[in-house]
Amino acid sequence: MSVLVVGVMMFIAGVAELINAFQVKNWGKFFVWAPLGALYIVAGFVTFENHALAAAVLTLILGGSLVAAGIMRVILGFSMKRQTARFWLPTSGVITMLVGLLILARWPINSVYILGLFLGLDLIVAGASWIGISFRLRRTSIVSQALSPA
Repeated sequence: MSVLVVGVMMFIAGVAELINAFQVKNWGKFFVWAPLGALYIVAGFVTFENHALAAAVLTLILGGSLVAAGIMRVILGFSMKRQTARFWLPTSGVITMLVGLLILARWPINSVYILGLFLGLDLIVAGASWIGISFRLRRTSIVSQALSPA
């Protein structure tokens, strides 16, 4: 199911890229945006046609991206000034890199469930953050004044 969501998003992004390509006034930018939009649309259709292949490719990209992001966080963390709290960024980088390596170690077997797991975790975290924001806004004086009877 999560592969279909990604496919729909890729298709919508491709249509938006094509619309943007025709609104650009520069031919050079047009020839960048238009093929990119077409590629997104084709990738969306491939996702609809072959769910297993799309899940495997997306999982591979996810694992590789997490490894690369983890390496960059470690490098950035050690390049920070000593006065900053530079312990947290490399720690986060190591954890991100390990998660990426775990995904790549079990690829393509884990392609069946890893995208849904990540999408589910993202939705849970996003929902919790919106609930936290709403509770915080409820406590502020601006919202309390707007909701109180006059």
